[in-house]
Amino acid sequence: MTAPLPIISGLSDLSGRYDAVLSDVWGVIHNGVAAFPEAVEALRNFRQAGGKVVLITNAPRPSAPLIAMLDRLDVPRDAYDSIVSSGDATRSMIARYRGKAIHHVGPPTEDDALYEGLDLRRTGPEEAEVVVVTDLDTDDDTPEMYRERAKYWLERKLPMICANPDRVVEHGDQIIYCGGALGDLYAAMGGMVHMAGKPYQPIYEEAFRLAEEAAGKSLDKSRVLAIGDSVRTDATGAAQFGIDLLFITGSIHAAELDAFGKPDPQAIADLIAPSRARTAGYLPRLSW
Repeated sequence: MTAPLPIISGLSDLSGRYDAVLSDVWGVIHNGVAAFPEAVEALRNFRQAGGKVVLITNAPRPSAPLIAMLDRLDVPRDAYDSIVSSGDATRSMIARYRGKAIHHVGPPTEDDALYEGLDLRRTGPEEAEVVVVTDLDTDDDTPEMYRERAKYWLERKLPMICANPDRVVEHGDQIIYCGGALGDLYAAMGGMVHMAGKPYQPIYEEAFRLAEEAAGKSLDKSRVLAIGDSVRTDATGAAQFGIDLLFITGSIHAAELDAFGKPDPQAIADLIAPSRARTAGYLPRLSW
């Protein structure tokens, strides 16, 4: 049995121990429909106390349109210093196919910024040299609905670039599947899948670089805190990068952890344990 996690009342309990925060976005700062005001206040207070905040997200779009989205969701720009996305990491992978045909899976136009300036042709799988998955085509889809399509991709030995490693995400009061769930299906079928974003190291290295740039000095990883709601991406990513974790229980794991009822600290510790993350504490929602 793993040791129970420390109980904290908010980020203020930890803030003196850290110079920078690498915070997840979806499920921590907003739910896809609206911002969480207490989370925004926590990040603003951390910055006002001298800390730096870099947002690190598995959103499959480059940073610029994500900043515009945060503006629309009432996440003020003084709540963070920089942002790095899975879309930023994915563009370098896709660039290898410059001048060639790709097959896009996901909302047809929402992710157009991912391809800007890369001289790619979006085609059907018959012509494509790679499948690029940003998300499932609609929020109501499940990965199993793509099995027959995936069989054809496999027959053609098409590699897959998955721009969003998340399996599920909180959207309003629903939990919906993301691109990572389709990537898992294709890998289980024997397909070659290349993932960008969390928990993989390049996105953390870039986030850490941006935190040091904002601080104007070198930072010690022991004084950098990851904040996230996913064991698979946030906890595992923090562990592999060697930084502490503040775990948010009230998002994709809310039901199993009874996050807003009577959560069991031991159950939370046991859920996080396989990631080997150094957990500084947990909160149902990020707050100060």
